[in-house]
Amino acid sequence: MGGEINKRQEVMQQVMARIIVAITGASGGPIAVRLLKALTEGGHEIGIIASDSGTKVMEFETGKRPKDFDGEGITVYDNSNLAADISSGTSAFDAMIVAPCSTSTLAKINCGIADNLITRVAAVSIKEGRKLVLIPREMPLSPIALRNMKELSEIGVVIIPPLMEFYTKPQSIEDMVSFVAGRALDSVGIKHNLYSPWKGE
Repeated sequence: MGGEINKRQEVMQQVMARIIVAITGASGGPIAVRLLKALTEGGHEIGIIASDSGTKVMEFETGKRPKDFDGEGITVYDNSNLAADISSGTSAFDAMIVAPCSTSTLAKINCGIADNLITRVAAVSIKEGRKLVLIPREMPLSPIALRNMKELSEIGVVIIPPLMEFYTKPQSIEDMVSFVAGRALDSVGIKHNLYSPWKGE
């Protein structure tokens, strides 16, 4: 009996993850909120970093601020704190998702500029070979933004533009938001129930 309990605990530990969610100053606050809710419901450990602009846009679009999610298993970091534990490659985290990712943050990450905690943790993710997912929100995309996305994609960064899809037959904006959040979680190997996967005809 004790062996079975230990085995179940080992499986639970294997599926739990430490995910860093960064929020920058682009439209897309609902995606960040949906991601944070899904990660919280899944029992994952979460680190949240938000830029000043990201906090303002998120509050404007959703009525929520990053600090509203502070609680057990969740750490809200100051974006100006470059001495935070996650700023070092010796700090263990599994993946980072930037949702939404402004084109300014995108450019800094591609150029290796680590002038705040968000861009520093992104640089750590790249140098340590950890999963980094960017959800850039801009329309239309400039040649500069497209080049930055291409170059980051070539080194393994996952780019997920929050594009509309219809094959899941979404009934609301919330359904579309959940799909984008779900695809981001797919990219870092986290199970969820945000949308039903395509099963073929």
